[in-house]
Amino acid sequence: MILGLTIILILVLFLPFTVKIVERNLEVFLFIMGIAAVVVSQVLDKGLIFKALEDPLHITLAVIIAGILFRWFQNPIEKGILGMSKAMPMRLFLALIVIVLGLVSSVITAIIAAIVLVAVVSVLHLDRKSEIRLVILTCYSIGLGAVLTPIGEPLSTIATSKLNQDFFYLFRLLGTDIIVGVIVFGVLAALLIKPEKKIEQLAEYQGTESYLEIIIRGFKVYLFVMALTFLGAGFEPFIEKYLLSLHPFVLYWINMISAVLDNATLTAAEISPTMDNSTIRAILLGLLVSGGMLIPGNIPNIIAAGKLNVKSIEWARFAVPIGLIAMVAYFIVIVIQTN
Repeated sequence: MILGLTIILILVLFLPFTVKIVERNLEVFLFIMGIAAVVVSQVLDKGLIFKALEDPLHITLAVIIAGILFRWFQNPIEKGILGMSKAMPMRLFLALIVIVLGLVSSVITAIIAAIVLVAVVSVLHLDRKSEIRLVILTCYSIGLGAVLTPIGEPLSTIATSKLNQDFFYLFRLLGTDIIVGVIVFGVLAALLIKPEKKIEQLAEYQGTESYLEIIIRGFKVYLFVMALTFLGAGFEPFIEKYLLSLHPFVLYWINMISAVLDNATLTAAEISPTMDNSTIRAILLGLLVSGGMLIPGNIPNIIAAGKLNVKSIEWARFAVPIGLIAMVAYFIVIVIQTN
C-alpha cells in the first residue's frame, strides 16, 4: 500500500508539469489518481462514493451561479472595478484587492472571494505576468484569511467542530498570524506586480461568456473537488499510521503535501482535542500556507486558475518560492513563540 501511494503522490506532483496532455486535462488526471489512491488503500466503499458525489455540490453551484450573475451584470461590474482602479495608484489598488479579499473571505467564504477575484482580474486585463502574480498572491491571502471563522472554508469548519470550540476560537488562536500574513501578501502585490501600463479604459470587448461555458467550468470544478475527496480519503490511512506520532515541527513541514491533497481532510486526520494550542497552531499554519503552492492545494486556486487558464507550471514558478519563504517565516515565529 505504501509503495502504491508513494508512486501516486509522485505522479500527482510531477506529471502536471511535464506531460502536456495531463496539464490540459488536470481534472480528469486527478480524478484517476484519486480513484487509484482509494483502491490502493482499500477504502473505496458506498459511503465514500456518496461523499465524493456530495462534497462538490455547494462549490459547483456557487461557481455556476456567480458565473451567471457576472454574465448578467458584466457591464456595470466592469465599470465599477475600472472606476476604483482609476481612483488610486494602481499598485495600491492591487494591494487592497489582496488584503480586502483575504480578510472578508472568512465572512463571504473563500469560494465567493475567489469568484470576485476572477471578476476583478478579468476586468483589469493586466499583462500575463502581472495577472498570474496577482491571482497567486490573492489566493494565498484568501486561503489564510478564510480560516478565521468556521464558515470561511472547510478546513476551519472541520477544525472548529473536531476541537469542540466556539465560533471565534480560530480567530483567537491564529488571528494575529493570519492578519499579518494577509497584509504582507498585499504589500508583496504592491512590490512585485508591475503592470505594463495603468488601465485607463476597458480593453477591447472580449465577449460575454456563454451559458454552456459556465456549465462546463462548473463541471470541471465538480470533478476537481471530487478528485481531491478521493485523494484525501486514499491517503488517510497512510497519514494515520506514519504521521500522527511525529513532532509538530516535523508535521508542519510534512504538511506541505496539502499543496496537492485536500487540507480539510488532513486537518480531520491530524488534529485532536487532546492537543495543546501551540501544536494545533503549528499544524494548521503548515496546512494553510502550503495550500497556495500548487493549483490543487486550495479551492480558490482551482477556481481562479480554471477561469483564467493559468497552467500548472505558470502557477508553481511563482507560487512555490513565495510559499517556501512564507513557510520559513511562519516556522521561525512558531519556534520563537513555542520556546
